[in-house]
Order: sequence, then structure tokens, then C-alpha cells
Amino acid sequence: MTDEDRFQDMESLLQDESLDFRTLRRGDVVEGRVMGLLRDGVLVDFGSKSEGIIPPNEMHSLGAEPMSRINVGDTVLAYVLQPETPEGQVLLSLDRARGERGWRVLQQRFEEGESFEAEVTGYNKGGLLVNVEGVNAFVPLSQVVGVRPEHPDGEVSENSLAAMAGRQLRVKVIEINRRRNRVILSERAAMQEWRSAQKDRLLSELREGEIRRGRITSVRSFGVFVDLGGADGLAHLSELSWDRNRSPEEIYHIGDEVDAFVMKVDPETKKIALSLRRAQPERWEEIADRYRQGEMVVGRVTKLVTFGAFARIDGPVEGLVHVSELVDRRITHPKEVVKEGDILPLRIVRIERDRHRLGLSLKAARDQAEAEGWGFDVEGGVDYVPPEVLASVGPRLGVSPEQAGGRDGGAAESAAPEPAAPPGASAAPAANGGSESANHEAPADSAGATQDR
Repeated sequence: MTDEDRFQDMESLLQDESLDFRTLRRGDVVEGRVMGLLRDGVLVDFGSKSEGIIPPNEMHSLGAEPMSRINVGDTVLAYVLQPETPEGQVLLSLDRARGERGWRVLQQRFEEGESFEAEVTGYNKGGLLVNVEGVNAFVPLSQVVGVRPEHPDGEVSENSLAAMAGRQLRVKVIEINRRRNRVILSERAAMQEWRSAQKDRLLSELREGEIRRGRITSVRSFGVFVDLGGADGLAHLSELSWDRNRSPEEIYHIGDEVDAFVMKVDPETKKIALSLRRAQPERWEEIADRYRQGEMVVGRVTKLVTFGAFARIDGPVEGLVHVSELVDRRITHPKEVVKEGDILPLRIVRIERDRHRLGLSLKAARDQAEAEGWGFDVEGGVDYVPPEVLASVGPRLGVSPEQAGGRDGGAAESAAPEPAAPPGASAAPAANGGSESANHEAPADSAGATQDR
């Protein structure tokens, strides 16, 4: 090979290499290939005669652990921060390269009200840090759903905030200002929007009479709220348990998984009425199988309402004594005849298995009850309960002979005989009250037996 040929080959080689060389300026976006993962960042070869380095603090857009999200051989787009460092490298940024596109994406999501998933990359005292498409954004604590204050002054512990790093949040843009480099996100707003959409979907799917699995989200004195998967339904106090004598706080706790019977769905008000006790029909059926229509039972009044009195007859089983089934005459309210806590003889007049109800009657049981030693006052209420009845049914009704309150709040008498009353004194108080009626064994026409009523 002649000297001229060698000169031409060298010239061609220099020309080829010069094609692969470019002068970099701050703001350039270059494509490169990851050559290595170093302690101080990611080493990138982007085709020039020098290498670039991406420090970890310029990779937040990859997530909470950026160095674990990138591998040797990956192709990346990087923004040139500094064309040449003192070490002779090019300082690069993944976040800045994605940031230009990220601002446009965030602006569009803000204008359209779109919610989206974002990963928590860090935190500070005021809230959580999130990187969206290379743009650093902030979620104030007031807009975070999953973090609750642990101190009386309302502050959230650092451990709780640190535990959020790496988690995915569904958020919405509620403020954006590129000039001030400011993006505020809200998990609460996104969650409300999501739940509203889920509620609409659920309302269209729910069918009255079906049983759904749910989670208790709130326990109140009037009932419990159950999340059915995007919408909360209310199980009223009367629909929590077959045992009406237990409060909601005694039976259920927030987070409990329960089966709920759908009683009513109102698409207009978006309200869902649930029953937890009706979702357990087998228990009611098992107990109701012990009874038959026409049978006389003993019950304790648990609640008075304008249309009648609820009476507990066995464990969680309650029946309704309609106001028309208390006495033969017309009354406006059950309190004219009975009060809560009274022990009554009752006849089962209906067993409604499909509605899980028992229909009871006091007036239909009176004749048999009187024959068995029960005493009634002129109003039609019970003023004497045989001691053997209290001893037999008291424990399962949750009452002892000493606890059986009467119409005037008196204590029940025990089975022991009472000392004789002095001449002219009224008889001792009876089991369901301290009224001044005569002893139940006195003839109906005895003088003074009913004069004080």
C-alpha cells in the first residue's frame, strides 16, 4: 500500500468518526444505552466520545427505588444538564427528559378532570412526594386518604409517612402552575370520584333480596354502614341481629366482613337499605321451628312503638304484639297497657317465615293465663307473674325474679310468702308492678280490689 493510500484511509476513518461526534449543549435530549450501575448513578453511552452519568436524584420518575428499575442494556432518553463535568462526563437527567412531556400530560389531565395512578417517591412533614412523568408533584396530608393523625395535635408520625413510599395512589390534579413549578394532587378527590362511579355501577347491579359480602366501615348508635364494593349501605339498628337487646358496638366492629341482605335500593336518593340479621335466616328458622301457631309462650317487652309492642320470647327471637292484640278495647298506644320490661303471657297467632316475623297476642292468651295463676289489672296489663314462671323462663329472657319490673317500677316478688299485711293495708306489689290492686287471688268482686285503678 502506497503512502497516498494510507493517507486516504486515515482521512476516511477520521471522517467516519467525526460523523459520530456531536457538540452537546444544556437542554439537549439524547438517547443512550445503559452501560453500568454505579454507586453515584447510572452510566450511559449515547454514541459520543464521552460517557454520561444519571445521578439517582434525577431518576425519581422511575419510582421510589429508581436504581432497581433500570438494567444494563436498557435504552433511555436523557436530558443534558451539564455538557461536561470536572470528571469529563456528561451530567444527565431522566426526569427532565420526561418532564417536558409530563407537563403536557398533567395539564391535559387537569383540564379533563382525569384521575390516574401515581407512585409515592418520598415524603416531608406536610405530605407525600410523587413524580408523574418526570414532574415532581405534591399530595398534602389533608388530601391523603390512607394516612391518619396519630397524635392529639393532628400530626402524622414519620413512620406512617415513610411506610407510604413505593405505594400506588389514585390521584387527581387539583392545582398546576408550570411557571412556579407547582403541581398539587389529591387522593381524596380521586377517591370520591371513583366511589361515585362505583356507587352508580353498584346501584344498577344490586337486586333487592340478594345477599352481598361487604365490610363494615362505620358503627353508629342507629346502625352500621357496610361497604359493598364502592358504595355504603345502612343496616338499621332493628336489622342488625335477631337479638334486639344488644347494641351495635357490642356486635360489630369497623373492618368486620359480613353478609348483608339487600332490602331496598333507591336509585334517586342513591341509598341502600341492608339487613344483617336476614342474611342469617338459618338461625331464625332453627329457633322458629320450636314453635307452632296457637301455642302460648312467655315473653318480655323489649320495645314500644305506636303500632304495638315487641316482645322477646327466646334468645334472639322477637315477635310483635300488635296494638289490636293487647286488649279487647281500642287504645291509642301500647303504653296504656304494658311497658318495656313487662313479662307477659302471649299466644302465637302467626308465623311468617318469609318475613322472619312472629305475630303475638296478649288478649288471646289471657283466659289460659288466668287459669294458670297470672294476674291482670283492669287496664288489661299483667300485675302478677307466677313465681314458677319467672324461675323457668327468667334466665333465657335475661331477667331474674328480683329484676322483673312492674307497671310502677316495683321489684318482683320472690316465691317466698309475704308477711301478712296489717288490717286495712293494701296488698303487696305484684310481679309486674307496684300498683295498688288487690292480690290476684282475690275474687273479682272483692271490695277495694280495683277501686284505685
